[in-house]
Amino acid sequence: MLLRGGKIAAVGAGASCADAAVFDAGGRLMIPGLVEAHTHLDKSFWGMRWQRRPAGPCPIDETETERRNRREPDLNTNRQSGRLAVQMIKMGTTHIRSHVDVDTETGLASIEAVMAMREQLKDVIDVEIVAFARSGLLIRPGTLELLDRAMALGADVVGGLDPCAVDRDPKGHLDAIFGLAQKYGRPIDLHLHERGEMGAFSIDLTIERVRALGMQGMVAISHAFCLGTSDSNQTCRLFDDLARDRIALVITAPEASAAPSVLGCIKAGVLIAGGSDGVRDSWNPYGTGDMLERAMLIGLSNNFRRDAEVELALDICTYGGARVMSVANYGLAVGCDADLVILPGETLAEAVVSRPTDRTVLKGGRIVVRNGELTFPID
Repeated sequence: MLLRGGKIAAVGAGASCADAAVFDAGGRLMIPGLVEAHTHLDKSFWGMRWQRRPAGPCPIDETETERRNRREPDLNTNRQSGRLAVQMIKMGTTHIRSHVDVDTETGLASIEAVMAMREQLKDVIDVEIVAFARSGLLIRPGTLELLDRAMALGADVVGGLDPCAVDRDPKGHLDAIFGLAQKYGRPIDLHLHERGEMGAFSIDLTIERVRALGMQGMVAISHAFCLGTSDSNQTCRLFDDLARDRIALVITAPEASAAPSVLGCIKAGVLIAGGSDGVRDSWNPYGTGDMLERAMLIGLSNNFRRDAEVELALDICTYGGARVMSVANYGLAVGCDADLVILPGETLAEAVVSRPTDRTVLKGGRIVVRNGELTFPID
């Protein structure tokens, strides 16, 4: 493979250049950069002392604990988001979609901190920011105005959250986020933890708005636990409707919740991507920021055992994420950006299962990680 100007210039017998620097991959595998399509960089404790998690068992308890944690003087959002982003770079991630909190208590501080981090690391990773009202959009007066300001400031995606369960006003919530999306010409990513009929109702309302506003291909639904019953007639109908209107699903292989069936999504033609969700934060003490690990968890949760199935889990964490985030020039073909990961393994399935750490990562044709270690200094 010949790389020139940050692009893949040639592959195969014609990939030669007399004055090119040579990197010998030694028979290793090459994949396009891993894509983290759903995480929360602003919340992570990565690199800090161990944080005890006394909250629970209800989501409101977790939310209040998180709000208290944000007041801690040693929880610097710019530093912490950078630490986790760098860890993800080491693991081979080249593109991140991060939901970042907008809140009446902290205002746009988290958005501004992650934007500053994104600027600091722009040469080694692409970070897409979702403006996200985790504490509620309509139930906390002033939040909608803050979300509007976050979009004006440069957030890339409008974030929504449980229109029925949190805001208790599905029409008002969806009107608000679709209104912002149209105002700024931005896509939407809707957190949907709602289960059963409530979640299905929220999805139906979302589909109606996509059709009415002609926003096909601009909306993703994260989690969608209500679609975890793969043999339900309603689930099959919703899969078909999501596919028809090009509404993507982003899954995280949750430990204790039903999740949409990967094979069910693919059979219906639904675009599906993968993400880690929280990594070492107030909500979740687990995770390493490794999308190969996430591919393994997706494989386990879907009972994938054949090599082709395991490779499908990897595809969700590479090409699937790139499609959901509308990443241009992604892949291993001539003309694609040279965002690449080189790692040991005889097959892709083995790489997912063994998750080797000695990875070489290229961003725009530049080696940014060699054998699992950064090649550039961190301030």
